[in-house]
Parts: sequence; C-alpha cells; structure tokens
Amino acid sequence: MEWIWWLGAALILAIVETLSADLTLLMLAGGALGGMVASLLGAPLWLQVIGAAGVASLLLLAVRPALKRRMSASAPRMRTNADAIVGSSGRALTAVDALGGRVRLGGAEWSARLAEGHGPGARLEPGAAITVISIDGATAVVAPAD
Repeated sequence: MEWIWWLGAALILAIVETLSADLTLLMLAGGALGGMVASLLGAPLWLQVIGAAGVASLLLLAVRPALKRRMSASAPRMRTNADAIVGSSGRALTAVDALGGRVRLGGAEWSARLAEGHGPGARLEPGAAITVISIDGATAVVAPAD
C-alpha cells in the first residue's frame, strides 16, 4: 500500500508545480513516481526512497535544464513582476511630483514619483497620462506620456 503514498506525493507536487512553473517540483514528482514503481515491484521502503531520490536527481540534472532552455527559447523576452510594468501607461490619480503621488496602472493603484530631469517644482496634475520609467521598491517612477 506504500505505492498510494508515493502516488499522492507525486500528484501534490505536480499540482503545486502549476503555481511555480520552475519545473523543480515536477521533477520531484517524477522521483515520487519512481518510488511508486519500486513499491509496486515489492522493494523495501529504503530501496523505494533511494529509487525516488535517484530518479528525481536524474530528472533535475538531465531533463530540467533542457526543458528550461526550451521554455526560454519560446518566450525569450517574457517580463514578469515589476519588470512587466516598466513602459506601461496609466493616469495620475493625484498630483505627482518628485516627492510622490498616486497613479493607476492597469487597474491597480500605485504610489509614484516624477522621474528626475523634469526641473524643480515640476508636477503632473490629476488625470495626466503617464508612462512608467522604472520601479523603485513599491514606487513607480513615472514621466508624462508623449
């Protein structure tokens, strides 16, 4: 009946992998399936664990790098998190100057400040169109949209 535990572990790891898309947990799930096969063949628990670790190691060292390269080749310029916001446009919700303000970017409200190089006392009025130049922590550094 140990094979059921191995199958359960493999399923849980595969499901959690969908949240990370890093392929590490998927390779560990493959190792758990290796442990399940050893269990079905009647191997003792210690051999099942060694088999699971061996299969997982092989998958992590041989298969995962090739899959990661293939994924990177299909989406080489994919930007995520804060990097995906740079270059996006939005609107000023409050006045935005070098000290701060609030903007709306893609439905989300962000703290913002005006990028350097717009002169002392420069500010964007509420409703002004903006473009994100960079992200500094949790603050969008913005400039007037052209």
